[in-house]
Amino acid sequence: MTTAVDLKDQGNKCFSLRKYDDAVSYYSKAIIKNPTTPTFFTNRALCYLKLKQWELACQDCRKALDMERTLIKGHFFLGQALVELAHYDEALTSLKRAHELAKDQKINFGDDIANALRMAKKRRWNVIEEKRIQEEIQLQTYINNLIKADKEREIEAVQESENADEEITAIEENHQKIISQVNGLFSQLDERRKKRDVPDYLCGRISFELMREPVITPSGITYDKKDITEHLQRVGHFDPVTRTDLTSEQLIPNLAMKEVIDNFLEENPWAEDY
Repeated sequence: MTTAVDLKDQGNKCFSLRKYDDAVSYYSKAIIKNPTTPTFFTNRALCYLKLKQWELACQDCRKALDMERTLIKGHFFLGQALVELAHYDEALTSLKRAHELAKDQKINFGDDIANALRMAKKRRWNVIEEKRIQEEIQLQTYINNLIKADKEREIEAVQESENADEEITAIEENHQKIISQVNGLFSQLDERRKKRDVPDYLCGRISFELMREPVITPSGITYDKKDITEHLQRVGHFDPVTRTDLTSEQLIPNLAMKEVIDNFLEENPWAEDY
């Protein structure tokens, strides 16, 4: 008699062969036989991620988390699906929870969760930036229309005067000058906006967030102090990148990087919200 575990194993084999539809079928049969095993749902959720069926992935992750709230893969896969559905705040909550649980349970996911967090933050930032751009475009158009309407009113007021042609010419030149100044200001904003990105070398190798207190290891890798200290306490006494032995006493403040970061923040205060 085929058991739920047998069906799950068949699903795993199909997944390893990238036969995701077949894997879904086996996991679904396993769920029918045993609907109280959360890993059956997270396995199927991962297939749905591969198949880009984001809503179905979310549904399976939530079912798994209803059964086991500390399931790392449930939060991780849910966060990934929510990113694709553009639910960035909820996605970040799920991915941060996965990151915390992985550290608490001392389970090594490599950089997978941190990378997903970084991508989610970047995509949310891009949406915010796009919204800001559209608002600036709307504001620029609104101001230009006000200037044009004001010009038309002034021209209408002098049309009956003796020197109408000269006055109209002066009004048009003045308003054209104002429009040029306004558009110039918005061009400067646009130029600054194009540079609104935090270089990867300023971000930590663990959290992928802008570093605040950079420290360097004997291997030459720079981390944010809070991240590497937490790694040493919760995961193990080794460098996450080189895997060489490492203790907190070997961490040295990277003063050069700190100066670069401080200068960057001074010139780009928006990065505090990045």
